[in-house]
Amino acid sequence: MTNFYFPEDTVSTNDLYFVCYMIERIARQLKQPNKYVANAMGHDELVKKLSVADVLHSENPMSVAADWIDEYHLQEGNYDVTQVDPELCEHIPTATQMGKVYKRLILNTLSKDEDYADGILRVYNNPICETIDNYNGSAYYEPSPYIARSYYAGGF
Repeated sequence: MTNFYFPEDTVSTNDLYFVCYMIERIARQLKQPNKYVANAMGHDELVKKLSVADVLHSENPMSVAADWIDEYHLQEGNYDVTQVDPELCEHIPTATQMGKVYKRLILNTLSKDEDYADGILRVYNNPICETIDNYNGSAYYEPSPYIARSYYAGGF
């Protein structure tokens, strides 16, 4: 993917990871599903954030999250992925871990005519995310190829 601000540069997979991590972090903070954050930003803004992710990753993530919440007028909800049955889920995956899960799913399903922003919107708006984000199950820690096959199959 070409960098929006510097067309001679490319957006890296680490930049994609950072944006997925921030989406996860903000969604958890606001108690919203990931797709709410991604959709509120939209394709063009995601392209811009992906293009500056290599700089933003050195900033305080709480400050970046606060800036994005203000910039995109994101509101609190009542969707809390951290509310789990302790007998089924001893350890809730961190936002960084889930950022990696989603980065890999996007990369494993990205078509040649898509950019990373297209992939973010496509994946986060797929119903499979409800299964992946249910930490009472095992979908989030399945191997990446299995998650990608499940995405194409329409479920686990």
